Amino acid sequence: MRLTTGGRTRQLVAWMLLVPLPLLGPLCTGARAATVPVPATAVVELFTSEGCSDCPPADALLGELARIPGVVALAYHVTYWDALGWHDRFGLPWADSRQGYYVSALRLSTEFTPQAVVDGQVSLIGSDRGAIARALATRRTSVPVGVSLLHDRLRIELGAHPLPAAAQVLLIGYLPYTTTAVGAGENGGRKLEEFDVVRSHDVVGVWRGNATRFEVPRASLAAGVSRVAVLLQLPAGMIVGAATLAVR
Repeated sequence: MRLTTGGRTRQLVAWMLLVPLPLLGPLCTGARAATVPVPATAVVELFTSEGCSDCPPADALLGELARIPGVVALAYHVTYWDALGWHDRFGLPWADSRQGYYVSALRLSTEFTPQAVVDGQVSLIGSDRGAIARALATRRTSVPVGVSLLHDRLRIELGAHPLPAAAQVLLIGYLPYTTTAVGAGENGGRKLEEFDVVRSHDVVGVWRGNATRFEVPRASLAAGVSRVAVLLQLPAGMIVGAATLAVR
């Protein structure tokens, strides 16, 4: 760390704790290019950087998590490592801001990498397989989120549902898989595998619990984005619903 439900649940814990990473083999990105939305019951956000030598194990773990049905996994590359020898091409100032938001919302002492935040509520070391498994095994309710692509427009549909407060509707564009040959810094000379790399972020609206629909042009997504995630986030940070969709 660097400073700056039911049967499926039991299977998830066993899988995360007992399966060694090398036995899983390489991910097949084609198999993840689903053409239908995948409802999500849990969201794992990883704050990472190509310049951080502690981060590659967390990146690999995130790639595993992305293959679990009902889990949305997103990697936010922060920029504050860029000053230490390597410019992360995926670094986003918004990633720094989002991590800072969680430092405040979760009353943490500081930001760090690799940091995993589960459902906007629990902060963990991003490579801590056991702790993340236990967080994912926690019972949760998830608001159904409908997301589809129609005539080059993304449609987000939400039914009526009681909420304790209005939720932001976030649209996150990301790359499921890529590699980077790092030429300097702590990971200099390594070829990194990177998963579910966030490339764009938009607040498409506010949802107050009433049945509603939002539409966004697909052309508004960042270049190269092939999947999107929709997150419903309350002011205190809790993510109450999510879904993903392949858009290219």
